[in-house]
Amino acid sequence: MEKNIVLPVAGDPMGAAIYDYFMNGSAEPLIVHSSMFEDDEIPVDDLFRAFEDMPLLERKALEMAAGKILDVGAGAGCHSLALEKMGKPPVAIDISPLSVAVMKERGVDARQVNFYDDSFDETFDTVLMLMNGTGIIGNLENIPAFFSRLRGLLNPGGRILLDSSDLRYLYEEEDGSLMIDLAGDYYGLLDYQMEYKGVLGESFDWLYLDFDTLAFHAEENGFRAELVAEGEHYDYLAALYVA
Repeated sequence: MEKNIVLPVAGDPMGAAIYDYFMNGSAEPLIVHSSMFEDDEIPVDDLFRAFEDMPLLERKALEMAAGKILDVGAGAGCHSLALEKMGKPPVAIDISPLSVAVMKERGVDARQVNFYDDSFDETFDTVLMLMNGTGIIGNLENIPAFFSRLRGLLNPGGRILLDSSDLRYLYEEEDGSLMIDLAGDYYGLLDYQMEYKGVLGESFDWLYLDFDTLAFHAEENGFRAELVAEGEHYDYLAALYVA
């Protein structure tokens, strides 16, 4: 796992979309490419949503967050700003320079930091990883590095709050059976590439973990996983604690 990768402005399509929306109140389509599905778009205004417009699982995570809080992959800062309104101002990190610039303009304590960079040595009582927090793992081989880094970020008694989804619904047949190749890669592993105004970012792996798989690997790496709540469509909120 590369620890020190942060994005240059020229290779930051999501950050560019966030910056345009912040400056102009609108943005062109932010396109998501993948080898596994047709092109999709991310509604950029959704990255600026207020607390009342967030999914239930995100609202619950923000309400549960306590103590010194780290918001990982904070994007435009919607979760950080909601926490500030609750009287719980966090530290926000993101690899995107333009996203960090926008967050700073919005009054967030934001840093351009790669989650895996252990030279960022502050510790926290709550680590928030929302909007598919397991995505940052990348692939199953990175799971030990992920949990090792979490251990270094937590104060004693601290916890991680993250959400993800079980993508098995993509493989469900009408009779409820699953068309999953058990000999192939884990079905929650995707590859993404962002595009904005014709500029392509680097392709990257993104991991969706079902809760049982998350709990198994948590235990293997000295953590305990607790299922906090389930959403309406195979999504869930989990809490992780050092065992």
